[in-house]
Formats: sequence, structure tokens, C-alpha cells
Amino acid sequence: MNTLWITAEEALAKLGSKRQTLYANVSRGRIRAKPDPADPRRSLYQADDVHRLAERHAGRRQAAVVAAETIRWGEPVLPTTISSIAGGQLSYRGSNAIELATTATLEEVAALLWLTQAAVVVPARDPGSSQSRLATTFTLLAGRIEADLPALGRRPAILKAEAAEVLATVAAGLAPSRENVPLHERLAHGWERPEAAEPIRRCLVLTAEHELNVSAFAARVTASSGAALSAATLSGLATLTGPRHGGAWLSVTRLAEQAAVGGVREAIRTMLSSDGVVRAFGHRLYPDGDPRAKAIMSSFDVPPLYAALAEAGEELLGEPANLDFSLAALAAAYDLPDDAPMVIFALARTVGWLAHAMEQVVSGDLIRPRAHYAGS
Repeated sequence: MNTLWITAEEALAKLGSKRQTLYANVSRGRIRAKPDPADPRRSLYQADDVHRLAERHAGRRQAAVVAAETIRWGEPVLPTTISSIAGGQLSYRGSNAIELATTATLEEVAALLWLTQAAVVVPARDPGSSQSRLATTFTLLAGRIEADLPALGRRPAILKAEAAEVLATVAAGLAPSRENVPLHERLAHGWERPEAAEPIRRCLVLTAEHELNVSAFAARVTASSGAALSAATLSGLATLTGPRHGGAWLSVTRLAEQAAVGGVREAIRTMLSSDGVVRAFGHRLYPDGDPRAKAIMSSFDVPPLYAALAEAGEELLGEPANLDFSLAALAAAYDLPDDAPMVIFALARTVGWLAHAMEQVVSGDLIRPRAHYAGS
């Protein structure tokens, strides 16, 4: 028999599929077939077609396994030139974020991440809302989405100008002010804590961007559909509010409250027993400690309770305090409002979401993973 043609049994063995699937591939023209000269009731199948389809299926299975592992928590799944985390260090466009935080403002970081010529200008606005700052921001962003143009098909310079407008919208909600001063000063003055301006500035710089975190991914998915930059930002903001992301600082304040009553060691032990994790300490991407937290807490006098918690956490868990801990410690040090950590985080991260959204739009790629049906 000519080896270019194989039997159904041989084809099924190569494909690892059912006979009905083999017949379906024949009917769709993916596999050529002809009657078996030795038995006209049977068919033979083109070996090259079978091998090609088998390799394609094997590749898909391997890719599915890799993608499933990656999307749970793994290596970056999208290429980016915005930021990187390597060797325990965070870089923005190749510049060390910790070094940037010694002098840079959030507006200057926006210029770096968006690749603009000068620091981004954010006009002061005060919508005079009676809602919380976060609720006001959701409302303002939602109000923009219907009027804003889709991002796809527009030149980068136009997108950068619109990104500045979106940032100003977010700032109006999170840092309302009538003074055209840097964003960190708007927050400090709005909270009547001008002495907190410097550590807030450092927080804003160090929380502006952090590679492909879940809120950045959400913003990129939205942007990949061609939606407006305001829509991508709203997606990022909604994702940030989750307790496993931007809302993680709440568990830190809860830990501090328990420590004030029963002691730091008992508070850590209790949270570890009830939650199985103490989110105030450690970060997977920084095995030797989160450098952002260290840089932030070096800019103010850490309250004694938080200092004791940080020391006990490293002793009991082997993990240094992380970014969420530092934001909660900052709020406690200056007696800021309860939602201050989220406000700081959201305002800063807006800069990163917009950078990711614009990069995704320019790439022209649609982010559309496939699902593996696991039902009965």
C-alpha cells in the first residue's frame, strides 16, 4: 500500500480523536480521503493531512496548558515596554522606580510612561460631589464613556492628549481642588495634612505602575476591544477595588486593630489561622522584600504599632512588610481618612492603566483567550 495514505485506524491513532471527528475533518476538507482499492467499503486518508492536523492539535493542547498556568499566576503573557520587575527591582521604561521616587511627581511619571515631551498637565477641578471620592470618580468616568471616541484607529498623539483629560477626570474625583498644584499636594491639602505631601508624592510614584497586574490586564482587555480610554480606566478602577488587589490594605488596618487589643504576635497568629494568609507581608515578585514599601516607609515616622507589626511579621512569617502595609501605615501616621490608601492607589495607578491601554491600542491586537469547557 502507498505510505502516503493510511487507514482509519492509523489516522485515529495519530489524531487521538473519535471516528466522527475524523469524518468531520474530511467533510470540511482538512483531510483528504479516497476509497481503499483493497476494500471499496473502506477509506484511506492522506497521511500528510493527518500528521499536520495532529501536530496542530498537540500544539493547541500545549498552549492551553501553558496559558492556564500563566493566567492563574505566572510569567507575563503580553509584551510591554512600560515597566519590568527583575532581580527584585521595579523599573519604569528602564528607569529604577525607587530612584525616580526620590524627586519625581506623578505628572512626571505619566510623561515617562506615556512617552510625552513634558510633564503631563492636570488642570484642577472640584465637582463638589456629596459622594465619596471613589464613588464620584466612578460617576465621572462613566459619564465620559458614551461621549468619548473609541480608541482604535486614532494616532498616538491624540490618544496621549485624551489620556491627560481622563487623568484630570479621575483627579477631579479623587483629588478635588481649585488650586493648580501637583497632585500629591492636592491630596495633602484636601485632607488638611500638608505635612504629608512628601510621602504621598513618593507613594504616588511607586504605585503608578506594576507590570501586568490584574487591573492593568483588565484595562488592556477593554482597550483591545477598541473602547475609549475612559472605559479602559473604569475597568482598571473596578478591578482595583477587589480585596486581593487595591483593597488589600483593609486587611492591614484590621490586623492593626487586632494588634492594638491583643498584641502584634497574637494578631498575626489569629489572622493566619482564620485567613490562611497575612496580606500585610510578602510579595511573590519580591522574594527579598517589596522595595516600594521600604522606600515609602523611609519617608515618614512609622507609628510604633505598625513598626512592631512589621518586625513581628518578618520574624514570624519570614516576610517583610509590603506595599499594602506601607499605605496603611502612612494613613495611620498622618491620621488620613479611612479610604486614603485606596484613593492614593487609584489616582496613581490610573497613569499606568492609561499607559497600558494606549500600548494595547497601538498593538492592534484583540485579547481573546479561549475557554476549556470542563462541564459534564
